[in-house]
Amino acid sequence: MSELRVRMDVADGVCELVLDRPEKRNALDDRTVAELKQALESAATDDDVRVILLRGAGKDFCAGADLSQLAHIAGDEGPLENLRDAASLGALFSSMRRHPRPIVAAVQGHAFAGGAGLATACDIVLAADDAVFGYPEVHLGFVPAMVMALLRRTSSEKVAFELAARGDRITAAEARAYGLVNRLYAPETLLEDAREYVRELARRSPSALQLIKRLLYGMDGMTFDEAIARGAEVNALARLTPDCREGVRRFLESRSRPAPPAEGQS
Repeated sequence: MSELRVRMDVADGVCELVLDRPEKRNALDDRTVAELKQALESAATDDDVRVILLRGAGKDFCAGADLSQLAHIAGDEGPLENLRDAASLGALFSSMRRHPRPIVAAVQGHAFAGGAGLATACDIVLAADDAVFGYPEVHLGFVPAMVMALLRRTSSEKVAFELAARGDRITAAEARAYGLVNRLYAPETLLEDAREYVRELARRSPSALQLIKRLLYGMDGMTFDEAIARGAEVNALARLTPDCREGVRRFLESRSRPAPPAEGQS
């Protein structure tokens, strides 16, 4: 087994990040969070990376916080120590939202608590149809506090409240109905399907993908008119990119070519 908690591999425009603690159900501890942040930072500056695929090794995506992290809560640490601990995971979620590349989660098995939050922090979520999600913190007298910022933007208020207040496990189909999952696949083909999905996404214009992500999340808190104005700015900026100019040129050239003769004509 790798000594690293997070494995990283880049090929065909895709950076595959693997949470590699299957014996701990890929639970999140300080070291895993730090390694994931570092890997994401590396991918952000790698010109060979167009899309990121995040998955877990073994049977589960991520079962949430490691027992060592829960010990922080049960211990005698003061508010400042607890704030620093919580802020570390929050910084990871923020960095994923600001990341210039699309981040796609492939979720198998369990995605609970911080693990469900990690999936929700991704831009796109692909899941096995037998995967199970949940935000069970309330059963410990705890609150999925940072995850709430993600849930509130991904689902409706009432769905977000119910998920956090009841702490129930939900099926992948329910997660999709709530807007937490984009697509479902058979468990035995999830990895193959997810890799094909991100390879296809990586064929899109990298500048367009980056601008789409920045514009979408940059609209948080804007009025409608502000969002339209920001969209106009991004529209103008996109026109200046080499990808856009080349794409428009190819399109115009294809439209100007004579149509092939109809069948039976010479």
